[in-house]
Amino acid sequence: MNRNLTDLVRRFLEYLEIERNCSQLTIRNYKHYLDELCVFLFAEKKLNKLEIDDIGMEEVRRFRLYLSRKKGRNGEMKIVTQGYYIIALRSFLKWLIKNDYRVLQPEKLDVPKRKSESLKFLDIKQVEKLLNQPILSTRSGLRDRAILELLFSTGLRVSELVALNRSNVDIVSREFGVIGKGGRARVVFISKKAANLIDRYLRTRIDKYKPLFVRYAGKYEFGADDESYRLTSRSIQRLVKKYVKKAKLPVDATPHTLRHSMATDLLRSGADIRSVQEILGHKNIATTQIYTHVTDKRLREVHNKFHSGNR
Repeated sequence: MNRNLTDLVRRFLEYLEIERNCSQLTIRNYKHYLDELCVFLFAEKKLNKLEIDDIGMEEVRRFRLYLSRKKGRNGEMKIVTQGYYIIALRSFLKWLIKNDYRVLQPEKLDVPKRKSESLKFLDIKQVEKLLNQPILSTRSGLRDRAILELLFSTGLRVSELVALNRSNVDIVSREFGVIGKGGRARVVFISKKAANLIDRYLRTRIDKYKPLFVRYAGKYEFGADDESYRLTSRSIQRLVKKYVKKAKLPVDATPHTLRHSMATDLLRSGADIRSVQEILGHKNIATTQIYTHVTDKRLREVHNKFHSGNR
């Protein structure tokens, strides 16, 4: 049985692509994390080739120490980033066990815990102020307003939004399907306002490109494929940051902040948490429960109204 580490990492990545149907971005990230582990082990052990037996608890401990001391873009590598390396290694080990290899038990590897951060979201007045920043008389402004409205209306992740094509979105029924995190399918719903803005935006488009949202800046090349005009996740992040700054909001909002804001808006209006879980596409209800802080006000009202000590 082949126990060469490099070969098995390659086969694991092929498994992610073929059997798990993971995105190319996920595969690229896993390759980066596992390649860095291999480079570390080569440097540590000074061997010409590595086998999976070279991954033990002591090697993982030293690798963790190496990561914690490694410099990132803005100083030390963040805890959450360090966690990605361990998550990738655990997935690799689970795949090896599934294929009858005797290796280090993945359950022995703990993902480093990050400090809990306060949930960033905008209240409805702040959302409206943000949404009103783009200038609708310009084509880029109309596109940007449609993007902001769609993010708040659907709770889409930024990666889900940039992947949308014109054919995906039905502005008549105001609902469409997306394949989200972990390959899970769900239905998302568009508000009337968002549907109207998307319709207005698409009517200004004279091109035949498939992406729902395309770039206007940059050099246009004759014969370039559709994907070269698709807005990227980074472009959407910069776009949101620009309008947050223009609106002078006290929250350093991102596209994900609009997802949080949509969830809190639903819960404040009386939506049940299970429905919000389905709308957001969360696999685990525990993920959705981070939004339950918004029900505190409603719980206080219930207590004031019904507790005998308040009568």
